[in-house]
Amino acid sequence: MRAEIIAAGTELISGQRVDTNTAWIATALGELGIACAYHTTVGDDMVEYVTALALASQRADLILMTGGLGPTQDDITRDAVAAVAGRKLVLDEPSLIAISTLFASRRGISTDPSRVVAQLEKAWPDLVARNRIQATLPESAEPLPNRVGTAPGIWMRLGRAVIACLPGVPSEMKIMYREQVVPRLSAMGLTQQVTRIRKINMFGRGESEIEADALDLTSRGRIPEVGITAHQATISFRVFSHGSTPDIADEIARPTVETIYERFADLIIGEGDDDLEEAVFAALTERKLTFACAESCTGGTIAHKLTQVPGISAWFRGGVVSYSNAAKQDLLGVPEDLLARHGAVSSEVAAAMTEAARSRFGADLAVSTTGVAGPGGGTPDKPVGLVWLGLSTPEGTKTKVLRLGEEQPREVIQERAAKHALNWARRWLKGFES
Repeated sequence: MRAEIIAAGTELISGQRVDTNTAWIATALGELGIACAYHTTVGDDMVEYVTALALASQRADLILMTGGLGPTQDDITRDAVAAVAGRKLVLDEPSLIAISTLFASRRGISTDPSRVVAQLEKAWPDLVARNRIQATLPESAEPLPNRVGTAPGIWMRLGRAVIACLPGVPSEMKIMYREQVVPRLSAMGLTQQVTRIRKINMFGRGESEIEADALDLTSRGRIPEVGITAHQATISFRVFSHGSTPDIADEIARPTVETIYERFADLIIGEGDDDLEEAVFAALTERKLTFACAESCTGGTIAHKLTQVPGISAWFRGGVVSYSNAAKQDLLGVPEDLLARHGAVSSEVAAAMTEAARSRFGADLAVSTTGVAGPGGGTPDKPVGLVWLGLSTPEGTKTKVLRLGEEQPREVIQERAAKHALNWARRWLKGFES
């Protein structure tokens, strides 16, 4: 089976928004053993929609299209699909009732299916008129219910292919794919082979350095296949295994996964979407210890990352963004003469910052960052990319220096400095040499 993914939206073509849906769907299809042969992106133009759909209906067995299902004038997916299929558009009453019920519940009025449309039409006629558009489907198409949004999806035959039209909103798309598309693919007997992907994430060494110690794992033709990728200095192994059931595919991957964990134990920070913030959260939870931070050059990046993790409030006491020298003195009590003698970007100031954060927040451990993020402000002695980290624990205070490169953009230096600080905390919490 050959699949094609079509992402619709002028904002994608123009680069105003990154298309994450296509990558997610391609991965999800791969896990079902369905190969994705084509990725197509089209702007909001009827001719482009029709051209892309007509071509896909001739060369693919399965089409998944995202976007263009809303109530506005540039939402033309249903019109284009109907045009390619040679069918007229018809109103699907159950879909209209479902959409109306969602709006009624938000407005505190009756959601009785027998009168919800009439009630809304009386109070908000323009709203109902717009949502009739969303409930209109090509004749003989099957609506795909959308339990978290308004626009239903579309499921129908289009040429040689089956097409599923899904919302462009990623959260809605993912739920509809899992709850509506996958069961239909299974019923068609298209998910007999299962592909499992274990993504194991690491931090602390470069991609080429890690791969040098994994050449036996990443060799071509190996079963299971192992790939290695890098994103913002986090290195990931992806283990691809195939089987007739998830358990069989997992068993094929198991020896390779165990080897990776044994060989790179001190570098592994988690799996899937886990990064250093999740790893620190897990280690804090395991040790039942509290954490704080004092940031200068990273401008709150560490605190922001941690507070994205649900449940972190049990362990994260707080952070200080002491960007100026005055803030370092007033908020953290860093002595003025220490700043004058060594400068803000120094081992001594990093140590004073992390000790103050640990003390003032009453935390078990703390980290600090102070450096030159650039693009200006560097000197021969303290160039752009020079960052000092501090780590304060019950065992004492340590500092270390990072040289992240004068050529790196400001945001890269800030991101990597924050990650190195979190990784240092993780290593201490896990008992690795820090």
